Amino acid sequence: MEQTENTLSVLKIAPGQYPQQVEIDNDLKALQQAVGGSIGASYPFEDPVAIVYNDDGKLMGLPLNRALWDEDGLMYDVIAGTFLVVGLGEEDFVSLSPELAQKYEEEFHQPEAFLPLGRRLIVIPVPDESVQNDAEKAVNKPPVEHDR
Repeated sequence: MEQTENTLSVLKIAPGQYPQQVEIDNDLKALQQAVGGSIGASYPFEDPVAIVYNDDGKLMGLPLNRALWDEDGLMYDVIAGTFLVVGLGEEDFVSLSPELAQKYEEEFHQPEAFLPLGRRLIVIPVPDESVQNDAEKAVNKPPVEHDR
């Protein structure tokens, strides 16, 4: 994916969908538009990447998207709403290298469903056959009948 200094090549990860490599403008407005509101950033990995998410996503009741796990395999947070995985430069966000894009596509490949169980949250990987992209949904969607 070709990019200029004015654009970023990033992974966009929406709830219930596979990650997509997209190109967005390299400015605050584009980042906010991509996540649907004011942005927050998290740096949970050793690699020079950040997760850019909607800072108010949980308060807004956005759908839960992907869990974050510590080195012991314990979930410590859940990202709500669409988020981006972006590269980190010395002072700002940069495009993901092809290697990091592939690594984090694999890391976040499988969509997850979340089941509240008492005070716990159970994370369930969504089977591949349950995940469709928007184009497939539109083609496979049965016609809607309306009463007049």
